[in-house]
Amino acid sequence: MESQLKKTSIGADQACFASVDSGSQANLSATTLPSTPLQNSAKVAILLCTYNGQSYLAEQLDSFAAQTYSNWEVWASDDGSQDGTAAILAAYQSQWKAGCLSVHSGPSKGYVPNFLSLTCKASIEADYYAYSDQDDIWETDKLERAVNWLQTVPKDIPALYCSRTRLVDVDNKPIGYSPLFAKPPSFANALIQSIAGGNTMVFNNAARKLLQKAGENISVVAHDWWAYIVITGCDGQVFYDPYPSLRYRQHDNNLVGMNSTWGARCKRLYKLHQGHFRSWNSDNIAALRILQDNLTPQNREAFEQFAKSRHLGLVQRLIGFKVSGVYRQTVLGNLGLIAAALFKKI
Repeated sequence: MESQLKKTSIGADQACFASVDSGSQANLSATTLPSTPLQNSAKVAILLCTYNGQSYLAEQLDSFAAQTYSNWEVWASDDGSQDGTAAILAAYQSQWKAGCLSVHSGPSKGYVPNFLSLTCKASIEADYYAYSDQDDIWETDKLERAVNWLQTVPKDIPALYCSRTRLVDVDNKPIGYSPLFAKPPSFANALIQSIAGGNTMVFNNAARKLLQKAGENISVVAHDWWAYIVITGCDGQVFYDPYPSLRYRQHDNNLVGMNSTWGARCKRLYKLHQGHFRSWNSDNIAALRILQDNLTPQNREAFEQFAKSRHLGLVQRLIGFKVSGVYRQTVLGNLGLIAAALFKKI
């Protein structure tokens, strides 16, 4: 256990609210975030889901402690780990200041229900909410960048920050980046594609209220895709930061890994052929019915057109998808979308 539990460099009296010098942080951003004064009074609740995560969890917790934005607290939901995860969480809980880390039992139904249960947990109160996996490493300015942008959005408007990621191997050695998407985030894109991982996402209370209204017992394929759909559909704002805000660890035990390799693309084509993509869309559509009154009139019209077109004949189906305006971020992705429409796989 000692070898897995790394000692954080921040003392127990400072952990959770410490700051570090970010001068050494490489600036890979192609976009400059709004330079608004950072209000440290805004609290961020980090929603961390764990399951048998002892191999990398300590490194992730240490990256929280190293954040340049210091007003955060961690809510960990463990889905019944059988390894040393609970002991690691307990050790950090005793080392950090009281209230910095609380540990709860998850629903033990998989990672999506676990994240949704945290999202809807009424006892969690904060200004912003950050999803976190157990095996990544956050760059020191991840929360600072997210909060800087979120503070430019009025509180009554749903808002979601997300970003690109730096891919690393099991030893934290860089192996590449996630795709850099150029088209703007939108509901028409969200209906058939998720552009960023939940591990990069930070959202405000207006966004959280929508997710809570939909509830934790819905059947959706991914919590991050669901958040993107809901917030863009309900007149919210989404900022996709081209700066890689975290190190996304790729290893054999990833529940969801990076999907930009040719092997991953072939796997997606196989799932498309098997009808998985159509099934996922059916689940998302059913869940979105709960919030259809919150959709903007334009998005409600696009949603109904998209939902109806999936069941039409070939010509009407293609016309319907065109009218709905759905699109993917890349040329290859849109070619795949056309193929899926042709063979009724959407």
